[in-house]
Amino acid sequence: MKLDATIPIRRALLSVSNKTGLVEFAKTLAAAKVEILSTGGTAHLLRDAGLDVTDVADVTGFPEIMGGRVKTLHPNIHGALLARRDVDDHVAAMAQQGILAIDLLVVNLYPFEDTFSQTNDYNLLIENIDIGGPAMLRAASKNHDFLTVLCDPADYGNVADAITTNGGTDLVLRRQLAAKCFARTAAYDSAISSWMATSLGQDLPSMTSLPGHKILDLRYGENPHQKAALYKGGKNRPGVTSALQIQGKPLSYNNINDTDAAFELVAEFDQPTIAIIKHANPCGVASANVLHRAWKNALAADPVSAFGGIVAMNQPLDIETANAVSSIFTEVVIAPDASDDAKTVMKTKPNLRLLITGGMPDGATSAIKIKSVAGGFLAQSRDSMMINGDDLRFVTKRKPTESEINDMLFAWKVTKHVKSNAIVFAKDSSTVGIGAGQMSRLDAAHIAVHKAGDIAAMQNWDQSRTIGSVAASDAFFPFADGLEVLIAAGATAVIQPGGSLKDNDVIAAADAAGIAMVFTGVRHFNH
Repeated sequence: MKLDATIPIRRALLSVSNKTGLVEFAKTLAAAKVEILSTGGTAHLLRDAGLDVTDVADVTGFPEIMGGRVKTLHPNIHGALLARRDVDDHVAAMAQQGILAIDLLVVNLYPFEDTFSQTNDYNLLIENIDIGGPAMLRAASKNHDFLTVLCDPADYGNVADAITTNGGTDLVLRRQLAAKCFARTAAYDSAISSWMATSLGQDLPSMTSLPGHKILDLRYGENPHQKAALYKGGKNRPGVTSALQIQGKPLSYNNINDTDAAFELVAEFDQPTIAIIKHANPCGVASANVLHRAWKNALAADPVSAFGGIVAMNQPLDIETANAVSSIFTEVVIAPDASDDAKTVMKTKPNLRLLITGGMPDGATSAIKIKSVAGGFLAQSRDSMMINGDDLRFVTKRKPTESEINDMLFAWKVTKHVKSNAIVFAKDSSTVGIGAGQMSRLDAAHIAVHKAGDIAAMQNWDQSRTIGSVAASDAFFPFADGLEVLIAAGATAVIQPGGSLKDNDVIAAADAAGIAMVFTGVRHFNH
């Protein structure tokens, strides 16, 4: 037998959890005179459709036992899948044991990932771990020179066409399908191992792999010469990966990256909040008692940078906010929901992408962030640290007012989502100047002041909004010079982690200026 020959399909084993498209595919097999073997619910479905089916128990001579845990783990099945048809000893063993070859295996696995997304019930999750399915898929994939293996209903059409046209499959198709099955079983095992490690409190276990399946091919990556795709894996978390796109052009790599950053930022807040993001950095963030007021204040923080930005909100999109947002060029709007009237407004901007997540992510939910490096990857837990007023350490002679504390906590949450080094000015629960991604904290402070001053001049304000504002720094001030820039800009209170060798000098500078300063004891580097 030539290994690159078309392999005819005479006998097939079908055993699936996801029954989408199976009856139609099985009818193609029956029309081609293929003998069909099956198990349990799959066999019932096919018989109800009028198809002749042989029970696997009749092939093995052994009934399904232990609630279906054991049904295909038998030499008459695995021998039929693993035997090489070009090895005399294999062929002789099949003849001696009465094993008939299986030419096509169709298996998809117990829905562990779907179950995991819906429940934390340990015993239920254990029962949704497939054993026989992965074993058969791996056996058939290893032996793809001689048989065809399917794990995805999306591939039924290609195999059906090959059978109808050629009576079987060629080596290229068999190899492609085998590679997909190995990837499927690897992702399946990764999902299980990740869940078990997490259930044991092992966020970073000694061995790990990344579960995921591709849900979207992207036109390109950050730049047109880079390839890109979006994969989904792990426990469901409301956001860009799980969102329903209501309208608009296909999402790009940069759209997805920025939208994720925006939605994670607004998830920090309980009050109606809007964030406008450019290049994964916030250019305007505001909280207010109503959503459209939050939009107005967020836009005022940096209306130039907001052009072509990503808009995220933690409340359902209403018609008033929709009218305001759609008045400028916006790439993406993401919200937990949207009213019908708001959706109608958005339709007037057909290129704008509107994403509905169905809910907000839980800020306390554990998650792992991954970054590739040469030869491997870095992994860390998501920065879910939250603080409140009781966590603040007052270090200056003047204590902050209640209003200043509220604004400092607001700025502190925003700072966590600004690329380091980061400085954020805030006033009345709105950012008024942001310095992001600088090599020195002093430069970040100057840029935050510069941005606030430019915006004030552009909007004909009499003075920069940094006067009377508060400021936040994502990490400590190594010297007093960065703090002095904030003081000169008019900040009346500053929140920072503390912990510098020069803390006493920094505190002295604050006291000399009569401003309040608090330490959090926590930093928020974001690279």
